[in-house]
Amino acid sequence: RLARLTHSPDLVLSDGEAFFVSEPPSLGETAADGGVIEAWVPYGSVFDILQSGRRRSMMGASQLDRYGNQNISCIGDWRQPKRQLIGVRGAPGNTVNHRTDYWIAKHSARVFVDRVDVVSGVGHDRARANGGSTLRFHDLGVVITDLAVLDYGDDGRLRIRSVHPGVTVEEVRRNTGFELDGKNAVETRAPTAEELRLIREVLDPKSLRSR
Repeated sequence: RLARLTHSPDLVLSDGEAFFVSEPPSLGETAADGGVIEAWVPYGSVFDILQSGRRRSMMGASQLDRYGNQNISCIGDWRQPKRQLIGVRGAPGNTVNHRTDYWIAKHSARVFVDRVDVVSGVGHDRARANGGSTLRFHDLGVVITDLAVLDYGDDGRLRIRSVHPGVTVEEVRRNTGFELDGKNAVETRAPTAEELRLIREVLDPKSLRSR
């Protein structure tokens, strides 16, 4: 929503249900709350959009390995898991058909693991091994956490792009269950005054993000 109001004004934005909207709704609101609806997106059309390579999504991850394989299905042996999570859901289709970024609220070695228990989202190693159409739109973007921003090197492995103010590269590495390259890490830029105004006054005037 912030991108639509700043650097990407041509971004087509879904309200998260069934409509494309002309203006980003505030947090907690949908097109039904009075926004201008530009297009209807029936369920069948979602798959046409998904397979076009133009869609972008940001997902969470209960586990993520060094190649970007993601798990949101279960923890432990899938035949008798210790914890049942939300299931694979749309992760395979997202990661094979368009750009997918990840948001991790708490950066820890419990999330960033050497090997995920179940592959929900497809990482670089599996996509490259399969080849063919799997690579047509396979595009893992960045991983944003409360400590850092990670991206992927030419070898397909996660690395540290930037650390947030007050965080060190070593702190990020201590909270990761595999080795991370941080030699080119910089400090994450702070939001501009205008970005903060849009977040506080336009996108989240009720400060729902703080609750």
